[in-house]
Amino acid sequence: MAVYRRSASPRFVLLLLVLTAVTLLTLDERTGGLGVVDSARDTARDVIAPARDATDSAVRPVANFLQGIIHYGRLEEANTRLREQLAAREAELAQVADAQRERQELLDQQRLEFAADIPAVAARVVLASPSSLDMTVEINRGRQSGVSPGMPVVSGAGLVGRVVDVSRTRATVVLISNPTSNVGVRLASGEVGVASGRGSRSALEVDNVDPAAKVAPEEPVVTSGLQQSIYPPGIPVGKVRTARVPPEGVQQEVTVEPFADLRRLTFVKVLQWGAKP
Repeated sequence: MAVYRRSASPRFVLLLLVLTAVTLLTLDERTGGLGVVDSARDTARDVIAPARDATDSAVRPVANFLQGIIHYGRLEEANTRLREQLAAREAELAQVADAQRERQELLDQQRLEFAADIPAVAARVVLASPSSLDMTVEINRGRQSGVSPGMPVVSGAGLVGRVVDVSRTRATVVLISNPTSNVGVRLASGEVGVASGRGSRSALEVDNVDPAAKVAPEEPVVTSGLQQSIYPPGIPVGKVRTARVPPEGVQQEVTVEPFADLRRLTFVKVLQWGAKP
């Protein structure tokens, strides 16, 4: 019972004050604004004010919370639209960059000064080997286009590899980065050696370089074209990355970075040179 009285009493007082205020306002209208009524009305307002303020204080956080939820939802929606627009823009830029790269590859192939006298078949790379060990690509030209096993394959930057298998409309090219690949090379200093593949992300390793030879970093390397070589002479291969003479070594340890980007080939040319019968 005590709990009921405590909870009910404030409500009764508030109701009484409200009724009093209404009565005073009514009297004020009927009496034309007498001073006594004005005074009583002001007193009533002062009494009711704390209750009204308490009500406002209780309701305001809820209103602010609801407004915050609505505002957050709008911000989240706007952020989502901005993210979608940014993703679309990035996709457009990627397409433009790829188109520019392909265009540059085509332009580079138009001026193969290092193989100007050798007939060539232009081709597009249509498939790359999924294996990190079997570094080969497939091109969209085959026997009916004059492609044969053993023919060198180049890009505008330099040597790519050689044809190892041919069908009527397709051919498989083993890249110079393949561990089975060996290329006779000549350094700018005149030294000759054999460059071997060591994987798609590794530089070529050159063997048989005289330890007394002066080999400098960034020195260009081309195919040697020596007798019985499967590649014609003067095809750019790469540039020297490192060169060192190990203690008591019988040859220099030389690595070469290929000029051609073997991981992102799009257009190549098959040189009709040195084909197998």
